[in-house]
Amino acid sequence: MKGLTNFFIVLLIIVGGLCINGCKQESEFLGSTVAVEVNETGAPIQKYIYGQFIEHLGRCIYGGIWAEMLMDRKFYYVVTDDYAPWAMASESFWADGSSLEYPYLAKSPWQIEGPAGNLIMDSRNPYVGEQTPVIKVNGQKSGIRQNELSVLEGKSYEGRVILAGEKSLLPISIQLSTPDGQSETITIESISSQFQTFQFEFTPRFTSDSTSLGIYSEGVGSLRIGTVSLMPSDNIQGWRRDVVGLLKELNSPVYRWPGGNFVSGYNWRDGIGERDRRPPRKNPAWKGVEHNDVGIHEYMELMELIDAEPFIAVNTGLGTVEEVAEEIQYCNGSVESNMGRLRATNGHPEPYGVKWWAVGNEMYGDWQLGHMPLSEYVKKHNSMAEAIWDVDSTAKLIAVGHVGEWSETMLANSSNHMDLLSEHIYATGSQDPTEHMSLVADQIKEVANAHRRYRDSIPDLKQKDIQIAMDEWNYWYGDYIYGELGVRYYHQDALGIAKGLHEYFRNSDLYFMANYAQTVNVIGCIKTTPNAAGFATTGLPMKLYRQHFGTLPVKVDPGSIDLDIVAAITPDKAFITLAIINEKAETVQIAFDFGDTQIGGDGMQWLIQHDNLMAYNDPGSPPEVKIEASDISLINHQLEIQPYAIHLIRLGIE
Repeated sequence: MKGLTNFFIVLLIIVGGLCINGCKQESEFLGSTVAVEVNETGAPIQKYIYGQFIEHLGRCIYGGIWAEMLMDRKFYYVVTDDYAPWAMASESFWADGSSLEYPYLAKSPWQIEGPAGNLIMDSRNPYVGEQTPVIKVNGQKSGIRQNELSVLEGKSYEGRVILAGEKSLLPISIQLSTPDGQSETITIESISSQFQTFQFEFTPRFTSDSTSLGIYSEGVGSLRIGTVSLMPSDNIQGWRRDVVGLLKELNSPVYRWPGGNFVSGYNWRDGIGERDRRPPRKNPAWKGVEHNDVGIHEYMELMELIDAEPFIAVNTGLGTVEEVAEEIQYCNGSVESNMGRLRATNGHPEPYGVKWWAVGNEMYGDWQLGHMPLSEYVKKHNSMAEAIWDVDSTAKLIAVGHVGEWSETMLANSSNHMDLLSEHIYATGSQDPTEHMSLVADQIKEVANAHRRYRDSIPDLKQKDIQIAMDEWNYWYGDYIYGELGVRYYHQDALGIAKGLHEYFRNSDLYFMANYAQTVNVIGCIKTTPNAAGFATTGLPMKLYRQHFGTLPVKVDPGSIDLDIVAAITPDKAFITLAIINEKAETVQIAFDFGDTQIGGDGMQWLIQHDNLMAYNDPGSPPEVKIEASDISLINHQLEIQPYAIHLIRLGIE
């Protein structure tokens, strides 16, 4: 028995020796080490870096966030027997001369039903805008309808129509119908020669993307139609419920509005007062019609719904100093002021208290309405700023900048008339994936470097701290799938946007605000269809970092590791967050060295990863690219970084 025991002891020693000499141990580390200097901190990362931008363009607001289903509901376009609402636009924004085509609404979307010539547009006494359709009814079904609406079985839709006419027109039918004969009808049994508003509601027993909403009479007389509206009944103060839910998830602290190029031709007064009486206009900068259903009041209601701060751009293009001053007073003046009284008349006695104001947009560009020489614009900006501060001395002003002569001149001549200077960047894509994923971050770094040079070379800046508001930034390339400028984003763009955030963090002493452009559909991080909404890939890092990344950046030395790594401490200094981007197809082993700081090994990980850089998300379908959260336990602070991935790690500081 003793001999057998000795045999097993010898055997164990031999096996153990073999394992020691020839087996790979679990604790063996074959990667590289990243040094994290927790006690070497930079300027705090402002929450405003996670800002957003919504403009009256394409399907960002109308057809995106706003719940209205009808196009041209106030009859900006002439309704004719020649029904051909859609045209193709061909546009080129790029230096290489490439262009793309996309459909846009070029004529009235309302189709006439009944004999030819039975509809005229009355421009002498319109209900709203320049003209009102008048339908001559003579015992034959006559009216108008709008096609290509999308409804769901069992979902409730609410609407209103403003009508005037003779009693001999009765009954008047409001009808939802499909090409295959399914329909729902509501009957109006009273009418007057004066315009009246009629409310209606449908809960269709069918699902169809080819639904028409029609307004018909088979009587005799002249039927005048002022405006029409149709929305899902679950809208929240006119905003789409599903999109509002995503905006709450995004949790952006500030939204720039209403433009963009749009603002340089926008009169803010068009967007106040009774919504059905606000005039429709041609969008001054882009395709389509501006309904003016969304103005200051609606925008401020949205900001309250999603708990975000307003950031309003004013018109320094075609706008005057007087118009801008009145807009400031309308938003922030007391009820005793002229504009404050008007605001109260329109339903909001209390001042809105808007803090952030963009004094113009891209006035350096010859595409901008009201563009003028730089020397003249400096004078206009300064007079605008003085007029704004005369109304509200607490207003924070963001001036128009553009790296180069424009920014240098504005900083040299207007630094006493601004709080921040705006810059804009767009990356137009690259066929090389590695280059593509770095385009945005490289431009952010270039802008920061330029401003560091300005601080050294412009004497007036020596005692000032004019930081940057990058109030438009994004990728802008590819086909317009979601309407005008409605490009699709891929996993490679998510990695690129994350790299852009990392560059803001590295330059947190210069970047005070950044506004991703634009939030919904139009180069947006949220995409919609009539019945669905979801995050595009670029929305995921914006949401992830806003929710979980720290606010006090700490020094990171990646050594020779080819990864994009940043770190920050949470406000309570209880956690350190590490964000790692791997743009390569290979897995990478790394370890973190926190020096003398005691960091726990157990924590949380959030991962955005896909093996295909061209993977994308479509609203209404399960997302291909998503955020996956999990508990994590790091042995010796070692971590395996997945290919084409964004890792965000949170560990406790002991």
